[in-house]
Amino acid sequence: MTPSKLWRSTIQLTDQWQRLIAGTSLAPAAKANANNPEKRLARFKREYSQLLQIWRGSSNVSQDNEAAENLRTSLQQLTSILGDESRRPLPHPCIAFAASKELYIPIGKIATTAYNEGIIREGVGFFSTLIDSEEEDFVENDGFSKALMNLLVRITGPNSIRLSFDTEIEVVELAFNITTKIRLDPDILPAWFTAQAREDESEEAERDAHEKFTGKTHKEDFPLFYLLLDYIHEEGRIGDFARTGLLYIIEAASNSPALEQWIIESDLATHMATGLGALYSQLSRKLVIDHPRDELPPILALSDYEHPITTSEIISSASSDFQGHMETFLSHLVFWQDVLNHCKSVEVKQTLLEHFQVIFLQQLLYPSLLESSDVDGGSSVAVLTYLRRILESLEHPDMIHLILHYLLALPDTALSPSTSRASVSAARKRKSMDLATMMASSVDISSTPALYNLVDLIQGSLKSRSQQTISVTLQLVSVILRRHHRYAVSTLLWTSQILHHGPERTIGTHDRQMEFLLTLAGDVGSDDNINEVYENHIKDSMSVLESHQCSIDLIAPKTAGGTTKLPGAQATIPGAPRDIRLHTLRPEDPMLTTLLEILGTFFTNAVETNLSLTGTIVDLATCGFMRIDGWLLPDPSKYVYNDDDEEDAGDRYFDSIGDPIEIQEKAQMRALKKARKTPIWIKSQLPPLLQTLNMLVDQVSNYRSEIPRFDNILQQRRDAFQAASSAIATPIPIRQPPRSSFESPSRDVSPPRSTFDSLAQRIFPELGTPSRSHSPRGRRSQDQQRSTASGGHGFATPITSRGAVPPLQFPMGLETPSGGTSRAFSPSPLRDAQSVLHGQTPPASQVAAFAAVDQSTLARKVGLPSAKGEISPIPFPDLTENDSRTAESNTDGAAESKIATGKDQVEESSSGEAEVEAKGEIEEKLVTVSHILTNVIMLQEFILDLAALVQVRAGLFSEVKFL
Repeated sequence: MTPSKLWRSTIQLTDQWQRLIAGTSLAPAAKANANNPEKRLARFKREYSQLLQIWRGSSNVSQDNEAAENLRTSLQQLTSILGDESRRPLPHPCIAFAASKELYIPIGKIATTAYNEGIIREGVGFFSTLIDSEEEDFVENDGFSKALMNLLVRITGPNSIRLSFDTEIEVVELAFNITTKIRLDPDILPAWFTAQAREDESEEAERDAHEKFTGKTHKEDFPLFYLLLDYIHEEGRIGDFARTGLLYIIEAASNSPALEQWIIESDLATHMATGLGALYSQLSRKLVIDHPRDELPPILALSDYEHPITTSEIISSASSDFQGHMETFLSHLVFWQDVLNHCKSVEVKQTLLEHFQVIFLQQLLYPSLLESSDVDGGSSVAVLTYLRRILESLEHPDMIHLILHYLLALPDTALSPSTSRASVSAARKRKSMDLATMMASSVDISSTPALYNLVDLIQGSLKSRSQQTISVTLQLVSVILRRHHRYAVSTLLWTSQILHHGPERTIGTHDRQMEFLLTLAGDVGSDDNINEVYENHIKDSMSVLESHQCSIDLIAPKTAGGTTKLPGAQATIPGAPRDIRLHTLRPEDPMLTTLLEILGTFFTNAVETNLSLTGTIVDLATCGFMRIDGWLLPDPSKYVYNDDDEEDAGDRYFDSIGDPIEIQEKAQMRALKKARKTPIWIKSQLPPLLQTLNMLVDQVSNYRSEIPRFDNILQQRRDAFQAASSAIATPIPIRQPPRSSFESPSRDVSPPRSTFDSLAQRIFPELGTPSRSHSPRGRRSQDQQRSTASGGHGFATPITSRGAVPPLQFPMGLETPSGGTSRAFSPSPLRDAQSVLHGQTPPASQVAAFAAVDQSTLARKVGLPSAKGEISPIPFPDLTENDSRTAESNTDGAAESKIATGKDQVEESSSGEAEVEAKGEIEEKLVTVSHILTNVIMLQEFILDLAALVQVRAGLFSEVKFL
């Protein structure tokens, strides 16, 4: 038997013998000893003596498992006694004994030299118990801090054993608890941080405590700081403890000039910037946007959506690995923002921003944008998605300014001059010079935003042949327009400033414009619930307009100083764009021209592209300082009215010599009459956007005339979306974006919304694009969130397997075509007009024939209507009246044969290539009728959204005059 084991056995036998003599049981004796301070102290001393005896009796604890276990048990007993005593009434002799005898010094050495995780964990628990006791001023004791930090540095250093995850959490949590106490009591800081004098220190430095530190920082000055710094990139609780603890230390720098200067010259900024860059580099260089196969949103399932191809290099946004890397990167990016928010030192903040710009923006983010391409498997999709997520996640004005100022190649400006003391400013200058020297050799002057900036990248990407590239680019533009509009006014957009502030649009003109838009929406297709749907669009538009960052200056009550600026909303770095003013979009704006080109092929675009496109156009018209007259609505200066003013010429002459009050009243009546006059609409004077929408509605009419039972299958598609929307609205465990602050809780129980509602919201959840207040096209709210890792996009390659028949989970209701007799149906040889007219139920054979023909129709591939209204590649077969009678009388034979024959002809004519050549030069894209139907419904929702936006803006921003 070893000496340590013999010693422990002897102690135990002695205790048992004494209890037997006293005639008491073991449990009551232990309880009595715990309640008695003297007996508790005696037990504590015995455990401590036994601990020292075991430690000294073992030559190598790491090789002696028995001794290691005995040491661990003794440490556990000491910690248990201290923890129990701290919860009991005074006195606390064990805690006082530990402080007076400095037990933490030998216990720290035991845990440091044991190289045993069990002993290390118990040693960390011993120190934690002393700190939690909040007695004897342990956290203010230099000896205690040195013993603890020596332990923590040694056990987390490169030569230590590898600790388990749970032990590491306890280590970092202990360090975090110390920073919490420093935050509550800054006087504790000197025990943990000491800016030691260096050999190269000048003699005059002793005159001012603020100027004692002139050399570079050393880890031994503040080991607690570097311990936390090593863990800030970790995930989970470890990273949370480390980052929060570091924030508390940075916060304390405002009360300690020595610490402020030390942090400036430390490698905090370098470590944070390089760490952020390392996390960004872990993100896949090539990305495709996809959804899990079992979670495909209905809007994609009812279109020509195909899952993109992935390889070892091309990663899917739906993969858990990618989402994990994205979440980690964004969490550290938000940590940067938290550091700047907590930092009260201007010098420290400027040092951090300099490193963020040079190391991350110039060395990593911009080069990745510059080297991206949409022909190498998705690198453009990747970097544009990452930039969008960055701009969505950040709210700190200085970080946003640095990113957009640099990428958009705005004029360079220096950081604001510091008001801190000279020594701190000198320290930051030295740090800046070191940073400039380090990066000078790696900067390529030929590849800077001055020659190729973000505007060039966006314009080029919008002209890409890749639907995914176009879609993610539109999402990026949408984020800039919605959240950082002031940066877009002079860069992405060509705008003209408006000098007058009064409204130009008359109420008569406004009514005519609303009538035009609502008529367009009605011409797309009738819907029994269209009034209810439009009311929901009104509510959504009100929420979006009120929550826009630029709207605060227009709708919020003015303060005593006449301003409505939100505190902290402006960047502290000079060079930020000036306050936004009234402006409008110039008709020749390249961005608008590109958007209209994409809009022109709306029906053959990928669904994700149209979702992003319509969202971008709405975001373009959301800012209250952006006047929509001239590019969205007709230019007021070009209104044309019927010339009926000659009727009043005589009256005006006599009015000029009558009673002044009566003259004024008549003048007001004439002004009111003039304001209510409706202008004459001349098609050539309509803005290009309205002309394009009018063209799209005409194309819907062409589809209606060429595609059999078009209105029937269109209503079936609406019903499918409404059913899917209702299913999504039920309480099922799916990820939902955070509710906007402006959204009313009663919205969840509102009447049924649009047929498209809640479907598009699930298109981009993985990207963390927050959804915009239940909009039918997935418009995004101002919260950020979460969001999640990448948005839904897909190729528009037509498919025949799934495109022919909608998925089973989204039935089309073909057996019972919906809609009452009030609905306008397109002429169809297969429909018995008399039966429909008299409300009679068609026979079962005819219903089956309708269902079969509709399924065949949905699988057909068509292109855009020509100028003559023809639809390629070939017109639909003319189903004659005989065919109808045959379908009615032959449910199992002749009808199925006829339909099969028609389907064979369709497949024969459209098999093979998804695109055919028209006129020998231009390749025409073909999509299924099912895809066309989804885009038709999306077009109607978009027009209703524009109408609601125009109506809400008129009242919210006083854009209509009545006199």
